[in-house]
Amino acid sequence: MPALLNFRGNDEFRSKQGSLFGNPMDAGLLLSLGQHVDLYIPPCKRSRVTAPFLVKREIVEQQQPKKPSIDVLPDECLYEILRRLPRALERGACASVSKRWLMLLSSIHSTQVFNCHKSTKIGTAERGLVVSSKSNECELISGDDSHEEGIENEGYLSRCLEGKKATDVRLAAIAVGTATHGGLGKLTIRGTHSTRGVTNASLLAIARGCPYLKALTLWNVPSIGDEGLQEIASNCHMLEKLDLCQCPAISGKGLAAIAKGCPNLTSLTIDSCSNIDNEGLQAIGRHCPKLESVAIKNCRLIGDQGITTLLSSTQNTLLKIKLQDLEITDVSLAVLGHYGRAVTDVVLTNLQKVSERGFWVMGSAHGLHKLESFTVMSCGGLSDVGLEAVGNGCPNIKQLCIRKCASVSDRGMVAFAKNAQSLKILQLEECHRVTQTGVVASISICKTNLKALSLVKCFGIKDDIPQFTMVSPCKSLRSLTIRSCPGFGSKSLAMVGKLCPQLQHVELSGLGQITDVGLLPLVENCEAGLVKVNLSGCLNLTDAVVCKIVVLHGKTLQVLNLDGCRKISDGSLVAISKNCSVLNDLDVSKSGITDFGVIALCSAKQLSLEILSISGCSRVSDTSVPYLGNLGVPLAGLNIVDCNLISRAAIDILVEQLWSCDVLS
Repeated sequence: MPALLNFRGNDEFRSKQGSLFGNPMDAGLLLSLGQHVDLYIPPCKRSRVTAPFLVKREIVEQQQPKKPSIDVLPDECLYEILRRLPRALERGACASVSKRWLMLLSSIHSTQVFNCHKSTKIGTAERGLVVSSKSNECELISGDDSHEEGIENEGYLSRCLEGKKATDVRLAAIAVGTATHGGLGKLTIRGTHSTRGVTNASLLAIARGCPYLKALTLWNVPSIGDEGLQEIASNCHMLEKLDLCQCPAISGKGLAAIAKGCPNLTSLTIDSCSNIDNEGLQAIGRHCPKLESVAIKNCRLIGDQGITTLLSSTQNTLLKIKLQDLEITDVSLAVLGHYGRAVTDVVLTNLQKVSERGFWVMGSAHGLHKLESFTVMSCGGLSDVGLEAVGNGCPNIKQLCIRKCASVSDRGMVAFAKNAQSLKILQLEECHRVTQTGVVASISICKTNLKALSLVKCFGIKDDIPQFTMVSPCKSLRSLTIRSCPGFGSKSLAMVGKLCPQLQHVELSGLGQITDVGLLPLVENCEAGLVKVNLSGCLNLTDAVVCKIVVLHGKTLQVLNLDGCRKISDGSLVAISKNCSVLNDLDVSKSGITDFGVIALCSAKQLSLEILSISGCSRVSDTSVPYLGNLGVPLAGLNIVDCNLISRAAIDILVEQLWSCDVLS
């Protein structure tokens, strides 16, 4: 050979004439020598190469993995690919890839999906929905976070987003995930994310992916405007219920679009939408022939023009109407009285520009023959004259509720009762000119039908007995509520007991004047058996009247509330434990009971309490805790707040014992 390399133990490479390299480290270059050098490499040894192995940049770049080619496609191509996915499972999986893919899928109209077969039943594996996103990362949740309201018709899924969960990405995911699962039927958005809140793009996705939407609720979403509602109107023609609250960007233009595109609308609620005007309401009246319920509150641009057009256009279908805090006048009430032929429920609240004449014309028009429920709150225009006219023009009225109407007196109540003898429920709150005379007269006149009477904060009620000729008892009355009427005392209560012998539900809360003497006649005269008794805040009642109640009505009594009755003590609990067999709700908070009474109550075998409250009972201690724990599974709620003698350690033990009960401590 022309050159022979000798190998020595000192790891040097040499030729016959000497070493080829002055530095053994240069031997690493031997692999790049030409063909004129013959190599000899012993198999048992290998060279020690310590120099870095340099590779050209082009080679490294070629060896690095490239991005999937589908990501470099423009949106137009991806759109065409994604809309050809045959099943919801594949579309849901693709929506999980990235925010870009999710948004593309949400922009595909349901009619543009190729081979889209309608699904009649949701499979367990197909319930995953893309619901949230951070920059480019999406996550899946199961359908368990939503509830389903039916499985027969398309559009039965329901979704509700609140606060920071309400974002465009989440709504886009809902649009994709429910598109072929039977369809989204109900969508509720309450509030929005502070920085990534819902916009019109969200409703665009919902409108295109959920054509079977039937109910839409938007509360406090200022970024959604007319454009979003127009998309809903263009695609969701089956919409039946629309609820808008605090949506300042929505105007009459958006509402008019809904009216023209959603002829099946049956329920409309507008609350504090400052830009919705008469034009939008007029369009609803003209284009929604199935409208049944309307509630309008605090919309400064809506006046008589919009209300009158709506009422006159829906005279054959409108059943319920609620008007609150509006700048309407007597004209609107006159139109309501004339055209409200199908109306059954009317609620009028804080209509400051409506006068006595408006209520009189409404009743005198004789158009409200089907009216059954009439509620008036904070309307100074309602007087005795207007109330009498309403009673005369609405002979089938069954429920009357008057709150904070200072002009109504006994005269108006008696005149109304004479004309509306089918009255079943009478509720008066802060009507200070109404006295016992008007109340007793109304009870006597409507004695065959009246079932419930409620008096709340009526300062005109005094503890005197009006002079009546013989008044026959009202045997139809089943429920009596007298709350926070400071003048109502024992004499008045005794008179009520004689007039109402068939009472079953009695609430006498906040009446510090009544005593055992006044309540005993009522308790003794209840022939049907008391079922619910609320005596909270009656400071002067004692164990004597409670024992009488449970002895006479223990077999029917289900609810007993003695909250704040400071003179009630262990004697009442002992009597309850012996006589009550169906009691399931007992409240003795802030009373004078001790451990002895609690032990007696918990030891009763026939009791199956579901709710027990002893909060604020300062004489109940750790001694009662083991007995409370023995109440067992039937107990669903226990309130021991402000029981200062019960220690934290005892409470922890009690919580472990009552594992299925909500313990408030």
